[in-house]
Amino acid sequence: MGCEVIVELQRNATDWANVVGEIVKIERKIFPKHESLARSFDEELRKKNSGLLYIELNGEVAGYVMYSWPSSLCASITKLAVKENHRRQGHGEALLTAAIEKCKKRRVQRISLHVDPSRTAAMTLYKKLGFQVDSLVEGYYSVDRNAYRMYLDSESD
Repeated sequence: MGCEVIVELQRNATDWANVVGEIVKIERKIFPKHESLARSFDEELRKKNSGLLYIELNGEVAGYVMYSWPSSLCASITKLAVKENHRRQGHGEALLTAAIEKCKKRRVQRISLHVDPSRTAAMTLYKKLGFQVDSLVEGYYSVDRNAYRMYLDSESD
């Protein structure tokens, strides 16, 4: 494995445009058009209570996690993606763990996310890190595509 670093994207970073550009490319490749934030990524990231961590591997953005915390009560993991050629190497787990730690430092009580039940690798990762299924949300992604709403309470460390 090469030199990997998890970086928090800062709003005033000089490399903001380059990093966001790389993330948008990943976003477009991985997510269907109607699930992609590619068109509004910059706007989403400029929101006050949102954050993005990305993993840089040998100078390349290999994956990212986007999260938000509307209040101290809850946070949401809104995106987690790793480039196909960097999967199954622990990068997703490292990113999600780092995002969970950021939320805990803000004393967030519950972290939630949505996941397609057919994404078994994602489901396995979330359960490994302590997330539990709360409910099935029918038609979340599209008319015929559901999602599990999952949560992690800060007490369940």
